[in-house]
Amino acid sequence: MKRFFFLLGTGLVSMLVGCSTTPVALAPVGPDPGGIGTTASTGGLQVFSRVVERSDDQNQGGNGLSDWRRYTGYDIYDLQGKRVRHVRNAIGYYAESPERVTLPPGSYLVKAQAKGSIWVNVPVTIERGRTTRVHLDNNWNPMADAPNREIVTMPNGQPVGWRAESAKGN
Repeated sequence: MKRFFFLLGTGLVSMLVGCSTTPVALAPVGPDPGGIGTTASTGGLQVFSRVVERSDDQNQGGNGLSDWRRYTGYDIYDLQGKRVRHVRNAIGYYAESPERVTLPPGSYLVKAQAKGSIWVNVPVTIERGRTTRVHLDNNWNPMADAPNREIVTMPNGQPVGWRAESAKGN
């Protein structure tokens, strides 16, 4: 019985330590430098966060494939650390792409989950009439001829997005 409680306690401590790990901090991400803008006074943000897949067959012997998938929600903070908004990140129950939100131009911090349930802090730059996309689902490949200095990556080399203009060096 003591062994059971020891193992239970060890498991709980492991879970708590795993949940309290420091998020990965990334370089600032901005809109595609080659992208076409609009005349809108606001900018857009689209975060391809960790994907959750579910099956709705309720153990009825379905095909075993996911019936739906959606991107996990995330939070947007201003530079003073105040939460600006929580984004559910699903357009509908069977969302194929993450929600696109509009924001005033400026710098923000996105706190989201990447593939593998890794929490990341991503500074983002929102520009007027352009959309900034953050790819945390490991499904984005920039153009083959894009210079590495223009791409923000995770520590494992996974590309996340375009480096924000203000962060680029000459």
